[in-house]
Amino acid sequence: MKLPREVSGKELVRALERFGYQQIRQKGSHVTLVSRTPVEHHIVVPLHSPLKLGMFAGIIADVARTRKISKDDLVRELFG
Repeated sequence: MKLPREVSGKELVRALERFGYQQIRQKGSHVTLVSRTPVEHHIVVPLHSPLKLGMFAGIIADVARTRKISKDDLVRELFG
């Protein structure tokens, strides 16, 4: 599945919050999120609009690896 284009940092933060991540702090234009299940995992999302594709793909890959699901399944869950 192709990654959606033109996704903003705010949209990604909201999608990850629905997926179980919690925003723990913001410093400037970067938001730190944490998930405590299945293991504690911290990620930083820049609030740029749109996110650069490489940054977006890296965040998706990191979350998928931590959750032990495929990137395609994660994208489907986050963005339909």
